[in-house]
Parts: sequence; structure tokens; C-alpha cells
Amino acid sequence: MLPNLVQTDCRSPFDLYEMEGDEGDDGSAGTPDLPLEMIVHIFSFLHSWDRREASAVCQSWYQASQDPRFQKNVSFQFPASASAVAVIRHLGRGSRCSLVISQLDGSSLSKTLLTEVGHWLGPTLEGLSLPGASLTESSLLALLPRLSSLRRLDLSGLDSLFMSGAFLSREEQREQVRSALCGLEELDLSHLRYLSDLTFNRLTYCTPRLRRLALAGCHIAFEFDPYRGYPAGGARDSSALLSLRNLRRLLAEQSSTLTALDLSRTSITPQSLRTVAQVEGLRLEELSLQGCKELTDYSVEVLLQHQPGLLRLDLSGCTELTSRALQAVSRALKGLQHLSMCRDWRITDKGVAELASMPSLKSLELSECTHLTGAPLVKGLSGPRAAHLESLALRSCTSIRDVEMSSLAQLCGGSLQQLDLTSCVYLTDLSVNAIATYLHRLVVLRLGWCKEITDWGLLGQKTPTRERESEGETGPCFTRTFGNMGFFRPPKSPFPSGAGLLALSQLQVLDLTACCLLTDTSIAQVLCHPELQRLSLSLLTEISDASLAAVARNCPSLTSLSLSHCRRITDAGVAKATPYLGRLQHLSLSHCENLTDRSLLCLVQHCRRLRTLDVSVCKGISISAVDRLHSQLTFLENVNCRFVGGVDLTLTL
Repeated sequence: MLPNLVQTDCRSPFDLYEMEGDEGDDGSAGTPDLPLEMIVHIFSFLHSWDRREASAVCQSWYQASQDPRFQKNVSFQFPASASAVAVIRHLGRGSRCSLVISQLDGSSLSKTLLTEVGHWLGPTLEGLSLPGASLTESSLLALLPRLSSLRRLDLSGLDSLFMSGAFLSREEQREQVRSALCGLEELDLSHLRYLSDLTFNRLTYCTPRLRRLALAGCHIAFEFDPYRGYPAGGARDSSALLSLRNLRRLLAEQSSTLTALDLSRTSITPQSLRTVAQVEGLRLEELSLQGCKELTDYSVEVLLQHQPGLLRLDLSGCTELTSRALQAVSRALKGLQHLSMCRDWRITDKGVAELASMPSLKSLELSECTHLTGAPLVKGLSGPRAAHLESLALRSCTSIRDVEMSSLAQLCGGSLQQLDLTSCVYLTDLSVNAIATYLHRLVVLRLGWCKEITDWGLLGQKTPTRERESEGETGPCFTRTFGNMGFFRPPKSPFPSGAGLLALSQLQVLDLTACCLLTDTSIAQVLCHPELQRLSLSLLTEISDASLAAVARNCPSLTSLSLSHCRRITDAGVAKATPYLGRLQHLSLSHCENLTDRSLLCLVQHCRRLRTLDVSVCKGISISAVDRLHSQLTFLENVNCRFVGGVDLTLTL
């Protein structure tokens, strides 16, 4: 799927039932009668989670939460079940929204759900995604003509629709679907093994005004088609594969509107990319070629010559590309805002230094470019362009050190909101201090597997002096053979004491996985972030119930929590934490060997929104307790319970 197609406020059906809420006798729950406009204005200052909680208080607050300014790009996600019918009917009384319905199949229940969607949401549904579905053609064709307001359609992975080759084969069906989908802007056909010229032509005939098209992972005959025995640009349409000729025809026909194309993980060749880039009138703004391993530096240079208006470019996993490609991008795309070249292992410091010529760059992903060092990156981001950088990903760039990280933090301090330093194994507390001192706008911070980070870094305190210093020995001591001869001095932190994680008050995502030196000393004190939604403390073997209870109490917005391999967590800690985790939707407790069925009982009592749970290799938990959990949590979709009670099992509910 194209990256960041839609920024959604994704909800579960549980929120819908909360909105019905218990009201007082007068429908106001004892609150003074305020004008609806004033309540809406007050709600505008609340986080979306708090708005949803408030909407359950009384009818007037619910009406205020439904104001159009709060309902933009709202997406509801739920599995196909009998209870989903009531959800769909409830949504029919609201404003515009999008649906993500999983686990649909050819059963009568699934057909009923699709019929209800068409009846209740036909004029208002803006987006529809059916992940993991196995639908019949008749079910979908009965629905599509009723979705007159649809703007986004995701059919990725729905091989059952295209396997027979008869989808939309009748002209009257195509005309009905075209009249409904003429305003469709985004179409995702990724990972379709049976997409052919015939079905592609029929479907795209019904969507004449596309802005975004995703074909990631599709089997496309770019050069030679073994099924037909002649090049893919031949004269006949194929009933087996989508050909380059038909793709080029579509791009030419819709060149006036199409601005985003995803050909990731396809077998596109340099010559085929040139053919696509040279389509007359095509002016792409977003292009994703992730994992296209045949592309070369020269093919990228040709692409940039014909598509100089690109704002987002993803060349991740194109392993034949070198620094020459990065230099070409830097020189040709002055307006580029988002660049991803992760896992392009041949990129070196020479290419990174050219980043200085892209003043509009907002997002840069260079994860797993293992030959990069920090100094050229600092040089490439120095100057005015660093003031605009909002996202930086350097995962597994193992040559990055504290000095470079400190410089990057100072350069990007005014704008950076997302930072990924996962597996930058040489970073220490000095980097944490720099991040806490300069990057106050951070929303996402990933420090997983940075094993040199300690409690003192998170607390923003200096490392305690050693016992030998109390005895008057203050110089550096190297070995018994080479002691302090006065040649070297240990580096001092340039950051004031107290620059710890508490300074990052806007954090919403934090990953501290496998920072194995962290203990209750820091975790229980510094994780006090009201906006924090996703937290990973997996593989922190020294934290205990004290940390779990403190995190739950001080991070009330948590929706995802990972505690796998935290073996000191017990039932007592879960019992103390769960009353504060009412919003939790995803929880991982795998390999927490001290947990028993009592922990699952606490989840049933307090975590009613839970959608996924991992309790694999929790020896004290029984299969019968997992079954009871399944029966009592209505919206639980997936439970990973491998090796629970001696059974290897994963429940998809």
C-alpha cells in the first residue's frame, strides 16, 4: 500500500457502544445546560481519546463529539461477526467514515454484513478495506454500486475475486460500478497473484479519476511473458498476467489526475522504469519502488530527468543502488519532502553529504545503511534545511556515535518529531541527554537494542562516582599495567543534569526494547507521559511489578504495551496495573513465566477493549483460562498462546 495514504483516527466498535453511554434522567448527567457550540469548542482542546471518553457522559456531549471538525478521516476497524451488524447500523446514523472489516468470507453472515454496509452506509462511506477476505464476486458486485461516495478502495490480497478472470465481465455490471466509483481516488491492488490485463482493464475502466494506484507485489510482465511467448508489450491482452503495455495505457489515460504510484516488490527493470517515467503528461508526486532489486543508478537518473516534481520517493531495498543514486536524487529533486533509502547497503558517506542541496526535506530514512558514519550526515543536514526535518530513521546504522547524535539533536531540535535509533548499539547516556535537551517536540522515539543506555541517562543524572574517587583517585584508570599518566581525560557531558526523558512531554510512542541495563530505578520514575499511546519494554529483565504499576498509573493513554520476557512481572503487578489500562488494545506478555490465570481474570475485568494478546510460553496460564477470556472479551481478534499449558496454539478469533 502507498505510504501514509490517509491519516485516520482508527476506532474499535467498543467506542461506538461507549458513545451510547448511560445518561441521567434529563439526558445531561447532572451537568449545566451549555450551548452545543460551546461544548464543541471545549472538545477541540481535548485529545481524541479523551473526546471519546467524554462522548459517553451524556447526549449533548455525544452530539458535540460528532461535530464535522472531529469526524475527518475517521476509520472504524472490526472483524466480521454477528455483533458487527449493530455497529454498522449505528454508523449509519453518523457522519462520513471509513471501514476496515477483516475475516470476511463466503458465508451468509459475511454477505449480510456487506448488504448492511450498502444499505446503511452507501451514501456516506468514504473508504473500504477488506484485509484477509475471501469473498465471492457476487457479494462485492452487489455492494459496490451502492457506494456512491467512496474515495478509497483496498482490494489488496483478495485473490478470490480475480482467480476466475470473470470479475466485472458483464458490461451492465461495469456501467453500474462505474457510475458509483467515478469519484474513486485511491485504489489498492497490491499482492494480487491473479491480476490480469483483462480484469485490470475492466476495473480501471470503472475508476477514471484515480489519484493513487498501488500494485505492490503484483505479478507484472515487464519484459518477457512466458505465458504468451512474446514481449509484454505485445498486441493481445493477457488472461494470466498484467502487462507493462496495459499499465502504461492506464498511466497515459489518467495522467491528468494520477499523482502517486506504488510498484514496490515487483520485477520492474531499468528499461521498464524508463518506459513508465516517460509517459506523456504523467507528473508523479509520490513513487514507491521498495524492494525492486533490479534497478540501477542509471535508471534512477533517467527517472529523475522525467519526473522532477516528486515530493515522496521510496527506494528502500533496491540493493544495486549506490551513493551515485543518492547524489542524483539530492541534485535533481529540490522540492523532495520524503526520502527513504533503507537497506541500500552500498550507500556511503559520499552520497549523504549531498543532502545539503534539498532544503524542503521533511522525512529521511536511512535505516540499515551500515556504511554510514555520523559526521557526513551532520554535514549534509547542517544549515537551514535541518530546521524542516520532522522524521529521521537511522535504525541499525551502527557507526553512529554520541558526538554525531548530539550534533544532530542540536541541528534538528526545532522541528524533529520522529526519531528511530533502534540498534545503534554504541549510543550511550550522552545521546539520551542530547535528545532530552534539544528535541522537545519528539512524538516518536525508538531506542530499542541500545544496550549502553542506563538508568542515569533516562533520569538525566550523572553516573555515580566510583568508590575510588571517594578515596581521592579522580583520574582515569585504564588497566593495572597502564594507569593514569595524565595523557587522557574522560569526556564530560555537555548537558545539564536533569535532562531526562521527563523533558519529552509530547511522546506518544516509545520503544526501549532490550535496553538491558534499565531497571525500576528509572522506568518507575521517568515514564510519566499522559499522551503516551505505545510503549515497548520487552526484554528488560530487571524491571518488576513496581515499574508496571507506575507506567499504568502515569501513562493513562496507553493502547499498546509490550512486556515480553519481563520475567519479574507477576500477577500482583498485573492486578495493580490493569485498573488504569482501560484503553489498552494490544498487550504482549509472552515469556512472562510468573503469570497465571489470575492475570487473565484481571484483563477480563478491566481491559474490555483488548483486541490482540500474546501470552505464549507463559507456563502458569492454562488453555481453559484463555478460552474463558475469548468468550468474555467481545472484540478480541487474536490470541497467541503457543506453548501455554503444553499446547502449541494460536487463536484467530
